[in-house]
Amino acid sequence: MGKWANKYIIGLTGNIGTGKSEVRKILQCLGALGIDADLISRQLMEPDGTAFPQVLAHFGKEFTTPDNKLDRAALASVVFQQPDKLAELEAIVHPLVVAEVERILDETRMPVVVIEAIKLIESGLVKHCDALWVTDAPVEIRLARLTLFREMSETDANNRIQAQPPQEEKLKAAAVIIHNDATLEDLLFQVKHAWESSVPDSFRLALQDADCV
Repeated sequence: MGKWANKYIIGLTGNIGTGKSEVRKILQCLGALGIDADLISRQLMEPDGTAFPQVLAHFGKEFTTPDNKLDRAALASVVFQQPDKLAELEAIVHPLVVAEVERILDETRMPVVVIEAIKLIESGLVKHCDALWVTDAPVEIRLARLTLFREMSETDANNRIQAQPPQEEKLKAAAVIIHNDATLEDLLFQVKHAWESSVPDSFRLALQDADCV
């Protein structure tokens, strides 16, 4: 696709709690290079990250902790209850994330890449992808995962879920849908089947010969 025609790029998205990271890790085990765009976003907002000064300049230095790091909890309490503030934060961070993902795509020699991002479509990263994969799970399962495994309160979890664009829109655009609402064995089966049936043979075979670092 475009300047990365020598790579097959999978875009992996789905709303919070649907299990994107688990699918990315399975794809990495199958040989793909995994790019966690949400991790990149967090790194960019560390004190030495390029987003850090811009976020503080826009939202105010009151969103820092005593050790001069970004107070993510305080910022989250604002942006996930005020859609306009979330849009302002994303307008700062998304272009920087896209630039970093593009840098990685330029530098890697891996023939298959998976980009995991909760805002893959909204940030514009989807335009770099050959196929869009979407993870899905019922809301009640997603809510349970957020409260049990991420230790969110039910109110915070609901706010995160409600702040995101409708999952249905992602599902409509998907080339592959992974239903992550059963066992790990079932998830492994789905991902492996999608890998073998949707990733072109030439790219999967190229993994065997790739001189990758």
